[in-house]
Amino acid sequence: MFELSKDHEDFRAVVREFAEAEVAPHIAQWDRDHYFPSELVPKMGELGLFGLVAPEEFGGADADFTSLCVAIEELGRVDQSIGITLSAGVGLGINPILTYGSQEQKERWLPDLVAGRALAAFGLTEPEAGSDAGATRTRARLDGEEWVISGAKAFITNSGTDITSVVTVTARTGENPDGSAQISAIMVPSGTPGFTVEPAYDKLGWHASDTHGLSFDGCRVPAGNLLGEQGSGFKQFLKTLDDGRIAISALAVGLAQACLETATSYSKTRMAFGRPIGVNQGVSFQVADLAVMVEAARTLTYKAAWLKDELHHGRRSVAEVKQAAAIAKLYSTEAAVSATRIATQVFGGNGFMEEFPVARFYRDAKILEIGEGTSEVQRMVIARGLGLPTS
Repeated sequence: MFELSKDHEDFRAVVREFAEAEVAPHIAQWDRDHYFPSELVPKMGELGLFGLVAPEEFGGADADFTSLCVAIEELGRVDQSIGITLSAGVGLGINPILTYGSQEQKERWLPDLVAGRALAAFGLTEPEAGSDAGATRTRARLDGEEWVISGAKAFITNSGTDITSVVTVTARTGENPDGSAQISAIMVPSGTPGFTVEPAYDKLGWHASDTHGLSFDGCRVPAGNLLGEQGSGFKQFLKTLDDGRIAISALAVGLAQACLETATSYSKTRMAFGRPIGVNQGVSFQVADLAVMVEAARTLTYKAAWLKDELHHGRRSVAEVKQAAAIAKLYSTEAAVSATRIATQVFGGNGFMEEFPVARFYRDAKILEIGEGTSEVQRMVIARGLGLPTS
């Protein structure tokens, strides 16, 4: 059965110490300023966070997926923006190249990405193609030895930082025999003519995370920038999202844990009617509910991560991991949203004030139910995994 090893817990302590020292003192200001701390990324790289699942030949630690989830949870406990920077940097930036890239592509891009000297992004979502990723409108055609890309992407994390080196984008490159769109993944280096990073979004939360729309107008890249085989992009991003759902679940666990800790502490020290508010069952029961949410979310998340690691060793099936990932993502993210509402309620009027962290927690939570597949999509995946009929 799955469990976190002593090495995992020792690693958790290291990441927590880093987060408390390098993130916690600054995050309130970064959040207010909508500032992406690019100077933090190399420090995360020095700690080995971006290279956790990468092979040693590219500077990585060749660790298990569970270790990555531990790191994401601990960063997310202090701040969700920094947690998603790591989650997207590895899951959407590094892993597609690591999994599907040629040896030449890996040698070109991975060393800097693994070291935290650069970031990569994955351009899937479009203004009119989110959950319906098969409706991709971005197109790429071969012109001699170059792909010519035209289209637009939306809500792309880590795509416009001053250290972003490459964005992998999905595009229609033809039609399949059944008439469906042939989707391929193509790597577009930052600064390529015809590739424009749109102004940063004004978001509800994740203010210290980098998020942009992207546009491509006759953007030309070498034919060798195709990631994997032509037409394999759809399968590639489905696999990428399956892994990403476990990572987002870990991010949600971190947020729920933060809510539990802050609400517990506040309930012990906030006085009303001459006694701590935690004396009142109306408060203590809510904090108890937070503890249950955290425990359940963490268990589901690390079960899914364990299954992912077991799959790597050939001991579990893709279907098992897919189902566990969807279950973990659905429960953990909805629990995190509920946890921020409860924590804010425990803080009362202070919870509505930006000087208290629960206000930031509340703003940051909602996207967890949307990104990497909405809650509705997770329910659809789970239902299919149960063998329920589809239309």
